[in-house]
Order: sequence, then C-alpha cells, then structure tokens
Amino acid sequence: MADLAPRSYLFVPGNRPDRFAKAAASGVDVVVIDLEDAVPPDEKKVARAALSEWLSANDTPIAVRVNDVNSEWFRDDITLCRAPSVKAVMLPKTERIDDIFLCEFAGKPTDILPMIETAQGFRNVVAIAQHRLTTRLVFGNVDFQLDLGIDGDDEQLLYFRSQIVLASRIGNLLAPVDGVSITLDDAAQIERDTLRARRLGFGAKLCIHPKQVAAVNAAFVPTAKDVEWARKVLAAAAASHGAAVAVDGRMVDRPVILRAQEILAESQRRLPVAA
Repeated sequence: MADLAPRSYLFVPGNRPDRFAKAAASGVDVVVIDLEDAVPPDEKKVARAALSEWLSANDTPIAVRVNDVNSEWFRDDITLCRAPSVKAVMLPKTERIDDIFLCEFAGKPTDILPMIETAQGFRNVVAIAQHRLTTRLVFGNVDFQLDLGIDGDDEQLLYFRSQIVLASRIGNLLAPVDGVSITLDDAAQIERDTLRARRLGFGAKLCIHPKQVAAVNAAFVPTAKDVEWARKVLAAAAASHGAAVAVDGRMVDRPVILRAQEILAESQRRLPVAA
C-alpha cells in the first residue's frame, strides 16, 4: 500500500482472473478481489481457486473482500488471505467486534476493513472502530439502503455517513471509505459523489469499474487553488516567527497550519492516466 492513505478501492470479481492485472494497472490505489457479492454461490470455490493461483504467481499487494462471517465460505476465504500479498481483508456486513475476532482466529491478524452495511453494524460502529485490528471503516451504502428501506443515496444517508466519520475519529482510524456510485459512464456524477464524501470527512471511495478510478483519485487531490492557499498560509506563518498573522482576512493558527501542511502533502500525489 502507498505511504499516503489510499483514495480508491476497485472491486474485481474473484471469478474473473483475466481482469486482475487490468485492475492493478488502472491507477487505483488498492485492488480488492471480491469473493462476495460479485461471485454467484455456485462459483465461490472456483473464484477462490482462481485467486489462489493468481496469488501464487504474483506479489502485487491487494485486499480481498471475503464472504461474511455467517456464510459457509468465510473460513476458507479467510484462510486464503494468509498469503503475504493480501495486505487487507474487507469484511462485509460487519455487525459486532466478534466478527473481527473471527478473522484473527482464522489466521489473518492485521488490516481488517469492516464494512458497515446493516442497522446492527451501524449501531455498533464505535465499538467496531475501536477494535485493535480495525484499520479503516468502509460504508456499504447500497446494502445499507436495502437493510433500512432507504430510497436515495444523498441527504437520505447524510446522518449515517457523518456518524461513520465520527466513529473513525473516535477510533483513531484513517478517514473512512465511502460506498460505490452505481453509475459507470457519468464522470461528473462520480466526481460529485466523491467531492461530497470528501467534504463529509471521508478519505477514499469504493469503485466498481476502472472507468471510475481517475475521477475518484482526482477528487481527493487538492485543487490548484487549495495548494496556492496552503503555500500562502505556510509562508505567512514562517515569516511571522510565531506571532499572530492573517491570510486572506482569516486568522492563521495551529489547526490552519496543520491543514495547509496536509494539503501540500496530498498535492504530491501523481494522478494516474485513466485505463
């Protein structure tokens, strides 16, 4: 994984090994081989075998979305994730901290990405965020809407998104990962969805097609205007030698300086060329 926190996670069906390399070349920060929703029940074993074969021949760092802990496939999935190149396990429908313990007991003790996709998971989100193996929360927006009978992915989910961001901060985690945009060809919509996530405090977004990756990555990179402001803030702070100073009519204090430093660090990312 990159030194900077990943901005984009691209799902690839586990039963389509022909797409694994293409996904890795898409410019995405993290490839997520999906053994859950993208794979029909009668192809679960085939998908696991395909991933096992690919892992034996490749050392590309990946994440794996396993089947949920209550499924018949979970234990075999998590056992496969012992492979060194599997750097994270995305755990769907995480509802309690015991679900994360099951991952540990089955042999994957680090980097768990719990997906909050149900009312029960949301109820326990603070405890899940504070588990020592939780690295980052992931919002499974589509399944969450289904579970709660919510029609809409905008203001209808504002409260839930904000609470996931809050839980992540309480747990001292990386900023959470927002859910998918179901549109594939509307880059403007994907950009709007990603910018909304960024404004709410998310640090990354799930992708379901390589076409979405460039727009998601770009939306998490500071704009030229942001960078200009950050440089002005840091220059003014340096020149003031600790004295009070204002930039563009606004007081510059320590939180503002820290934010400017973060913006400059994020601006160093190289934007990938769309696949």
